[in-house]
Amino acid sequence: MTDSDSKTEIARIDVWCYRVPIAERVVTSFGAMTSRPAVFVRLEDADGAFGWGEIFANWPAAGAEHRARLLIEDVSDLILGHAFGAPSSLFDHLTEKTHIRALQCGEWGPFNHVIAGLDTAFHDLLARRADLPLARFLNPDAPLSVPTYASGIHIGAADRVIDESRTLGFDAFKVKVAFDLSADIDGVRRACATLGRHERLFTDANQGWTADEAMTFLAALAVQPVGWLEEPLPADAPDADWQRVAAASAIPLAGGENIWGTTDFATALDGGSLRVIQPDVAKWGGVSKCRDVGMQATAKGLLYCPHFLGGGIGLAASAAVLASIPCDGLLEVDTNANPLRGAFHLWPDGAVRNRYPISPAPGLGIVDLPEEIARYRTLAATTTRPGHFVVETGA
Repeated sequence: MTDSDSKTEIARIDVWCYRVPIAERVVTSFGAMTSRPAVFVRLEDADGAFGWGEIFANWPAAGAEHRARLLIEDVSDLILGHAFGAPSSLFDHLTEKTHIRALQCGEWGPFNHVIAGLDTAFHDLLARRADLPLARFLNPDAPLSVPTYASGIHIGAADRVIDESRTLGFDAFKVKVAFDLSADIDGVRRACATLGRHERLFTDANQGWTADEAMTFLAALAVQPVGWLEEPLPADAPDADWQRVAAASAIPLAGGENIWGTTDFATALDGGSLRVIQPDVAKWGGVSKCRDVGMQATAKGLLYCPHFLGGGIGLAASAAVLASIPCDGLLEVDTNANPLRGAFHLWPDGAVRNRYPISPAPGLGIVDLPEEIARYRTLAATTTRPGHFVVETGA
């Protein structure tokens, strides 16, 4: 990793929003995505070195453009012309300096998302300058591939989508539940019955149940080979409810994508309810803090499996962080069509998808945004001086 005595001055910030219309909605227990959005950010230093990051934009529906403008108009002044040393110093600086701004408007989430994307971009820049893949910038012994699982599978379509995922080489799958309790249970039983000898199945309720509903689901599937149940309760449900559900279940509970901050993660890591820890590199913490959480989780005997359901840059960053942590975690790979991920061609043609191949190129291995996504652009903005920015809308 970089020498903390050296400094990197940020000279330019670019951000792009994209939005792809989709014919088949991505449905969860709390709502449906009618388009696939993404926000990509590029940092450049005074010497012309650059790095890429991704900012969470799935929710709310209008979130992508909002976060891009938040970055340019409300955050960029805090880093343009500033020099940063240690890889986590940009994250720490922005977390401190945006506290009152976020408090003033109550928008903790969007500020956290923007900071996460900037932290990833800063790490990519530093790894690129060090001429190392990001995974090996973080850990010289990191492997250049990680195991994966197919995600985003609606339980109502599980029979078809799991089979389609198998043909791509996936051997682990995660289904979305919390739509209809009885139908969910039946659907998971059917999916378990189709599993091959070395295949695994996970479930995700997307915060959709009460404690009693979650316990009903878990009791009905107690003898089934379910690897984990993700977010059976809202992330902010009383700890007593989480403890009650965990105590009643032989199936491990998972969560983390909706936990914010080092204090809340420390509580989750010590709470005893979660056995699988899933921070999202684009939602909070970026590379800096998601890796810290992953290392702490692994040291406590918990499984680190990063959450991600976005574009190609965030997926590459999630893989790099996972590879840098000595653990048995898997990389989440969304099975739903998304040109903002697919256009990056992160797998070689015909490659088996049960492992993600990390690029041996410096940083994330991404130099430019794919030309084929340009038609989906809804906003682009650039700034090189605090208070001075150029914003364009449309492709």
